[in-house]
Amino acid sequence: MTPQQIYQLIAPELALVEEELKGYTRSDIRPIAEIGEYLLNAGGKRLRPTLLLLTARMLGDVSPAMIRLGAVVEFIHNATLVHDDVIDAADTRRGRPSANSHWGNSMTVLAGDWLYMQSFAVALGEKNLDILNTLIAITQKMVEGELLQLTLLGKSETTRQQLLDIAERKTAYLFSGCMKLPALAAGLNHGSAERLAEAGMNLGMAFQLVDDLLDLTSTQEVLGKPVANDLKEGKVTMPVFFAVQDGGPDGTGKIRQVLAEREFRSVGANEILGLVKQSNGLDRTRTMALEYAAKAAATLEEFPPSIYRDAMLSIPEFIVTRSA
Repeated sequence: MTPQQIYQLIAPELALVEEELKGYTRSDIRPIAEIGEYLLNAGGKRLRPTLLLLTARMLGDVSPAMIRLGAVVEFIHNATLVHDDVIDAADTRRGRPSANSHWGNSMTVLAGDWLYMQSFAVALGEKNLDILNTLIAITQKMVEGELLQLTLLGKSETTRQQLLDIAERKTAYLFSGCMKLPALAAGLNHGSAERLAEAGMNLGMAFQLVDDLLDLTSTQEVLGKPVANDLKEGKVTMPVFFAVQDGGPDGTGKIRQVLAEREFRSVGANEILGLVKQSNGLDRTRTMALEYAAKAAATLEEFPPSIYRDAMLSIPEFIVTRSA
């Protein structure tokens, strides 16, 4: 299935999630309402609610609880982006000025905190401890990932396992939760819920690895933010790791120079991309993403056939072939 066909399957439910999101951002406190509306109007793929809704459809019906939880996972995702932009001093997000460049760091951090708390207030209303514990665990892992990444900023000696740990915590745990939550709400046995969580984890890993590729190979117009930005922010990603590993003293020295300057001043972005290509870093990273996507698809094939399972099986390919 194409991405358009996948989204069409759950278009009415996604529209309800969108209405739910708008309702949750209404507040008498003007900055909350303004920043919340600004973030929602920025759009985005709504991939996380889509995963949750398709999983719910694959398992049965989409209940009102699933609509609310679809809004919750999107809220958590947006709160994370808001905090990330403050930490990274990012100027743009999805082709527009980032919230922190518009309202300043203090207001934006507090708005992000409010989004997190609103998420948990909605989740608490479900009166399901398994759901609440899952969301708490996801949020803790995401914060751990951000902290781990901060400890490694500017360090070219970052290991492959450390990069995988960051990707797992910052990105994959939320994907995992999006596929586990419908199983918990439907009262499925522990084994089925964990298999769905595992599929989501693998999808999330594939997604993050492709993000690392796009940071180096896409354009600002497509990405909605500057390209090759990760290295300028002091972050070594998987393609760059391969360049450090196999680039020799000269290549490693150039990467360290960019990490130290936080700018492509002494070394150009094209030079770094050239080093990555010489180490076959793009292809090696894409191969890793494909392996994670294949694991996700293999797990999904264990579930009963349906048009919704077919849609879910198309998502791994969509993730690894996307351009933004």
